[in-house]
Amino acid sequence: MSDWRTLNRKHWDERVPLHVQSAFYDVAGWRAGRDSLQPFEVEEVGDVAGSSLVHLQCHFGLDTLSWARRGARVTGVDFSGEAVAAARSLAAASGLAARFVEADVYDAPTALGTTYDIVYTSHGVLSWLPDLDGWAAVVAALLRPGGFLYLSEFHPLSWCLDQGAPTPQLGRDPEHDYFVAEPLAFADPGSYADRGARTACDATIEHQHRLGQVVTALCARGFALDFLRERDWTLYPQFPWLRREGDRYVQPGARVPLLYSLRARR
Repeated sequence: MSDWRTLNRKHWDERVPLHVQSAFYDVAGWRAGRDSLQPFEVEEVGDVAGSSLVHLQCHFGLDTLSWARRGARVTGVDFSGEAVAAARSLAAASGLAARFVEADVYDAPTALGTTYDIVYTSHGVLSWLPDLDGWAAVVAALLRPGGFLYLSEFHPLSWCLDQGAPTPQLGRDPEHDYFVAEPLAFADPGSYADRGARTACDATIEHQHRLGQVVTALCARGFALDFLRERDWTLYPQFPWLRREGDRYVQPGARVPLLYSLRARR
């Protein structure tokens, strides 16, 4: 537990080449013009042409560079050296102007040395951070007055569902307690992008952050919430019982939130 950062970095370093080559990320399709951003993200963030945007925990930069295609002056930050190297390579091959910096998210203000109009972060990022208050402080430090944070994330309530059940079973044999406060240790082989991939660095330390904790951490740093929206669908087969409908994965029967997004201004 004390070496969570090193453990998690090894996990992500190993998965970067798997993800770059995966059908899940479809880099070839992206190079041909596919937008990796979700339509609701584009709508909720708005026009970014001419704006400066920093993408925290950017992985290998696919979404970062999609914002660059839309006219933003982009910077991506990730603690994985493999991810940053892949992002720089992808930017160069695509002819897109972008800055990618290898840094821990908590060190981002010092590593970047500037402020931005938009802080963007999305999908599966907060669970890797032990300190939400520290994260909110980083976001505030990176934003110019009047700038905003846009966050799109998997809903924490969704992780309470029984992952092995054929139908959602909220409240019966949950995978995790919604109110758990301790770090969570996992050892999952493969990847969400390739379930059958052979991997060695499978151990991770993650954290359950409730929706109220996320909003409260931002409010404590003086942010004003523009909106908070919950969605009853998700982006990939997060659970085996989800039903695919086009590009979305939905649950049969009674619904619970699977995604949420928020925009908050400094």
